[in-house]
Amino acid sequence: MPTDTLPTPGTDPEKNPAKSTGELIRLEQVTKRFGQNTVLDHLDFSVDAGKHVTLIGPSGSGKTTILRLLMTLLKPDEGTITVDGQKLFPASDKEVREVRKKIGMVFQQFNLFPNMTVLRNLTEAPVTVLGMSKDEAVERAKGLLDMVGLSDKCDAHPAQLSGGQQQRVAIARALAMQPQVLLLDEVTSALDPELVAGVLDLLRDIARSTDITMLCVTHEMNFARDISDQVLMFDSGRVIESGPPEKIFSDPELDRTREFLSAVL
Repeated sequence: MPTDTLPTPGTDPEKNPAKSTGELIRLEQVTKRFGQNTVLDHLDFSVDAGKHVTLIGPSGSGKTTILRLLMTLLKPDEGTITVDGQKLFPASDKEVREVRKKIGMVFQQFNLFPNMTVLRNLTEAPVTVLGMSKDEAVERAKGLLDMVGLSDKCDAHPAQLSGGQQQRVAIARALAMQPQVLLLDEVTSALDPELVAGVLDLLRDIARSTDITMLCVTHEMNFARDISDQVLMFDSGRVIESGPPEKIFSDPELDRTREFLSAVL
């Protein structure tokens, strides 16, 4: 797929007159518990605008919980979360809605609306949440469907698509909101193995050809090595090691990181 044909989500000059620079996401002393289980333990980390950060670590280490906090699907028990200088937590409902417009997420299970066509899956939120005109939303949606190789599926319903096609629609739907931040939660884990490469290639193209900030949870280590500016190793709800991918994957400092990588690579 040629990258020079990709639109640049989050960079429309009419929508974003001043591109964010510097720190875009900050979590400070964030703690999240489920009953007696502390999933995030006074977590501190930040992500700069335009960077691609991948979270790795064992199951249950808190990676997906971070994405769900940023999507406001969960609330932290303690700490603060800031996106583009605006509080996401603690914040009023109105403030949360404004910040949420800047964030898109692609889930493991696609989460498409089964009763809507592919085109309406992409246009519903831009019209109702962003106030985009229907004509503009349709034009943008068709461009995104062309980008993900599904321009002939506008009138199809999700049940008529393969898993790989549904995940491509889900990626296009997230980009239709022109987010500054794209969250990716194990986006290939529900796909048949032969469909994984195509979805990862699409995400590589997006990472290389746009300035969108990406926060990714994945078990696909080669993909993480390819797209990441920074890799964070999680264990027991904390970042125990971080660095550029060549450092983390080739010469990690901690035995725990080496143990994890030897088990998954």
